[in-house]
Amino acid sequence: MRLLIEVPTWLGDCVMASGSINKLITHLNPSEVIIFGSPTSTALFTEHPKVTEIIIDNTKYGFRIANIIRLSKRLKADIGVTYRNHIYSKLLLFLSTKSYYWQKKSYGGHLAQNYNQYINSIIKQDLQISYPKIYFDSIQYKKKTIGINPGAAYGSAKRWYPEEFAKVANQLAAQYDIIIFGGPGEEEIAYDIEKSLTISNYKNLCGKLKIPKLCQMIGGLELMITNDSGPMHIAASYQVSTIAIIGPSKYKETYPFHTKYKLLRANLECSPCAKRVCPLKGDKHHLCMKLITAEDVLKSIGEI
Repeated sequence: MRLLIEVPTWLGDCVMASGSINKLITHLNPSEVIIFGSPTSTALFTEHPKVTEIIIDNTKYGFRIANIIRLSKRLKADIGVTYRNHIYSKLLLFLSTKSYYWQKKSYGGHLAQNYNQYINSIIKQDLQISYPKIYFDSIQYKKKTIGINPGAAYGSAKRWYPEEFAKVANQLAAQYDIIIFGGPGEEEIAYDIEKSLTISNYKNLCGKLKIPKLCQMIGGLELMITNDSGPMHIAASYQVSTIAIIGPSKYKETYPFHTKYKLLRANLECSPCAKRVCPLKGDKHHLCMKLITAEDVLKSIGEI
C-alpha cells in the first residue's frame, strides 16, 4: 500500500501532529509513505524510519491548478490524508489517491489531541493519544545548556522582548551555557539580545541551523525559554523542561504538550486575541507581553 500524507504547513503544528502521523503509519503499515508539504515541516521526517519519500509543495508558484494536476501524476497513492482543510489540498488528494481524508471538524482541546482524534476517525478505532515524536537523536552537551528562542514565525505579537531574554541569560550563565535559537528572518531579534549580554559562554545560532540540527540541539537542552513557536513544540517533543511565554496565542490549544512546562501569560480581557500584530494602541499596546518580566521567568525555573 502507498500512503500519501500532507502535513501541516507550520513547524509547530507539524510537531504537534507528529504523534498522530506515527499512529496512522503504524496502524496502516504501508509499504511506502510519502510526506508532502512545506520545506520546513517535511524536514521533520527526513530520519523517520517508515518514510520512503518526501516531496516539497511548490504548487503555489505559477498557475496552481495546473501545477497540482501535474504533481498528482507523480503522487499516485492508495490512501491520502491531509492535515490541511484547503480546497487545493482536497483537489490534490482527489486526483492523486484512490481514497482520501481531510479534517472536516475540530474535536476541541489541544491540537495534539485534536490531530489524534482525526486519525482515530480515519482508522475507526478509539486509540490512546500518541505523543509528538521526532526521529533525530539529541546532542549531548559537555555542560548543562539552556536555550532561548526569541522569535515566533506567526508574527510580532507573540514575541517577548530581547532585553528581557538578555536579563534571564545574564542571570543563568553562571550555571549554564546559553544558546540563542531562531529561524531565518529573526536574526535582528537575536542580535538585539547579544547587545545586552554581559556574558561570554553563549552561542548565537539564530538562522544558522537546518531543521534536523535544530531538533538535535534542542533535544539535548536542560531547559528551553521560548515564545509560542515551532522550537517550543520541538522542546516539548523531547520532554525538555520549558518556560513558555505566551501572549496572544490560544494557549489551551498550543501549550507545550508534555508535563515539564510552565506557562507565563497575562490574563487580560483582550487575550487570547490570536492576532499577528497587537491591534491596541498607547499604554495597552502589547501589554500581554510587557507585563511578563525576567524576574517572572527566573522564578518559574525553580517551579519546574
